[in-house]
Amino acid sequence: MSGPQGRRGVAVVIPAKDEADRVGATVAAALTIPGVELVVVVDDGSADTTGKVAKAAGARVVRHGRNRGKAAAMESGAEAARLFDEGEPRHLLFLDADLAGTAAAAAPLVAPVVAGEADLTIANFVTRVKLGGHGFVVRLAREGIRRAVGWEAAQPLNGQRCLTRAAFEAARPLAQGFGVETAMTIDLLRKGFRVQEVEVEMTHRATGTDWHSQLHRARQYRDVTLALARRTPLTTLLPTSRH
Repeated sequence: MSGPQGRRGVAVVIPAKDEADRVGATVAAALTIPGVELVVVVDDGSADTTGKVAKAAGARVVRHGRNRGKAAAMESGAEAARLFDEGEPRHLLFLDADLAGTAAAAAPLVAPVVAGEADLTIANFVTRVKLGGHGFVVRLAREGIRRAVGWEAAQPLNGQRCLTRAAFEAARPLAQGFGVETAMTIDLLRKGFRVQEVEVEMTHRATGTDWHSQLHRARQYRDVTLALARRTPLTTLLPTSRH
């Protein structure tokens, strides 16, 4: 199905786990983005009513019986979106479930892809949210991308991304868990795809400092490290020794 002026439409994919309090507003806002024809929410083993809330807000819902992680949810959502394609495949816009009303501000991510000016756009949040961590995972990803492909990313872990179906297929199989964004950026740049960061006025829930948040960061660090280790020599990820 093509959008206005014969351009391909956009399918939004939202991985979600236990986001019943925000996913409805996120879906509703995503449906207002110009060019968006479909919103797919992947309920990744939620213990709450995430799926029901998302469906009531207008999303198509895919459910994982158990939590399989972000990369698996992205794959499931993209495959579900493919089933609704008619003719030319839709572009894919990945959004986090906790964006709520600010999801509508993702429109600038879509425009360069629909216009054929970029194959992948990555959000650069202008509105900064104070996080409980120290940015060590961000620095790891940023430096790893720079060493692998020479590209400096402002927000390398940002999950708000729009890309062509061809670019998504070229990035498969997606890296495990939270390493998916870092790996996708490296893989697509190495294959000659055009990548842009785009400033957007979006925010999501800040990461706290409790044990659950610290565990989340530890998993991020593990997954990003694994993704980088498979794409760059291990020695380039280690601090340079001084003599």
